[in-house]
Amino acid sequence: MKQPLHFTNAVLLVDDEQHALESYTMALRMSGIKEVASCRDSTKVLETIRNGHFTVCILDLIMPVVSGEEVLEHIKQEFPNITVIMITGVNEVETAVRCIKNGAFDYLVKPVERSRLVACVRRAFEIQELQQENQLLKDRMLSGRLAHSEAFAAIITQNPVMQSIFQYIEAIAPSRQPILVTGETGAGKELLIKAIHQLSGTEQPLVAANVAGIDDQAFADTLFGHVKGAFTGADQRREGLVAKAADGILHLDEIGDLSPESQIKLLRLLEEKEYFPLGSDTPKKTDARIIVSTNHPIETLQDSGRFRSDLFYRLRTHHIHLPPLREKPEDIPLLLGHFLDEAARSMGKQPLRCPVDLIEALSRHPFPGNIRELKSLVYDAVSRCSGETLSIQDFPSLDLRNKPRLPRTGDRSPQGSETWPGSLRKLQSLPTIEEADTDLIAEALRRCESNKSMAARILGISRQRLARQLKKEGTGGSSEPGFTCTS
Repeated sequence: MKQPLHFTNAVLLVDDEQHALESYTMALRMSGIKEVASCRDSTKVLETIRNGHFTVCILDLIMPVVSGEEVLEHIKQEFPNITVIMITGVNEVETAVRCIKNGAFDYLVKPVERSRLVACVRRAFEIQELQQENQLLKDRMLSGRLAHSEAFAAIITQNPVMQSIFQYIEAIAPSRQPILVTGETGAGKELLIKAIHQLSGTEQPLVAANVAGIDDQAFADTLFGHVKGAFTGADQRREGLVAKAADGILHLDEIGDLSPESQIKLLRLLEEKEYFPLGSDTPKKTDARIIVSTNHPIETLQDSGRFRSDLFYRLRTHHIHLPPLREKPEDIPLLLGHFLDEAARSMGKQPLRCPVDLIEALSRHPFPGNIRELKSLVYDAVSRCSGETLSIQDFPSLDLRNKPRLPRTGDRSPQGSETWPGSLRKLQSLPTIEEADTDLIAEALRRCESNKSMAARILGISRQRLARQLKKEGTGGSSEPGFTCTS
């Protein structure tokens, strides 16, 4: 596979004072920023940049031969993508502000505090990454093609929404920012996260943990590890998952179930890039990228106070939502064929045929368990089938035969029924547009058994527009008494 673009977090320090360079270097490296180079001669800054791959340049304002202000001007002309942070004395703030107007990112006043230096550099990294991601995403969208389609080979789909998600993933995969992946159970979140890991360029393995239902101490021990004697039974030091992930990816599943105490620890890990093993007073640094996933509506948890707002917004720097299978009916035949072949091979059977009426019957099922449910059903059906062709009888747990076919956009009415717009000719008076909208939506919801997504599809509108219309009508998502809509 062709290597994806990497976001480099390399810093160039420029100062004519050796002790200042040593101090800045130590502060950055202790905070986990390892790629740090230095230059004492302001006349050699451009040459140093040409020979390296720097993201940030920390530049002293007052230097012999060539001033920092002049160096800034040359950097911005030749290397406009490098973020420049100025270092200034108390009496030079006015000049530093002028440098900001000429393209500098920020300025720090001597003596520079370690925390401010590190925070400023990390903020510059984040902005650089987001800018590059936006450019990559723009390029992907304009081209309409995937640069690394092989990374998504395990995800079987021809849905246009999924193709857009793949393009988005290609743009954000090399970044180090957190990713929130949401979607119903069985929708394929794990496969998507494996694709992100493959595209990230890291050689470290993907480290995963399910955090549902574990208390705060178990969470801290699992993620951060412990030192010998930290608690009863801690006979030796244990390395946590964060350390195992190193500079790779740590995937935390079911993040919506995380306890409030553990949420605070995770927030510190994201913001400070450091953690404390149980029983230790010495913090450890990490550059592991955090990816979290959940099948809960995390926005609802946040609104109810069960999930911290600051953690929520930190986690959703990048957000990927996987649509459920019922919103991707075009994928059912593809997935059905794939699972049929897979199941037949695993059971030593010849490939089975699947009639069209069975495919249409399965397309009517809402699949609350999504792709995982379809796979289980197919494996069970293949084990039951004694012939060469599957039938509806091989799916005894599903009532497929008695369900009416859900109409889709562009369908014609059945023979003998009234067609649109001919049925209007029998009306003595025409309804208003508002009345027609209300009746049409009510009928679509009735035919779709209250499923908003399917109703929106057969009406030819977006689910968001349907929701707005229902809210406008004051139905609260219901068009008839006792009528409950599903998503």
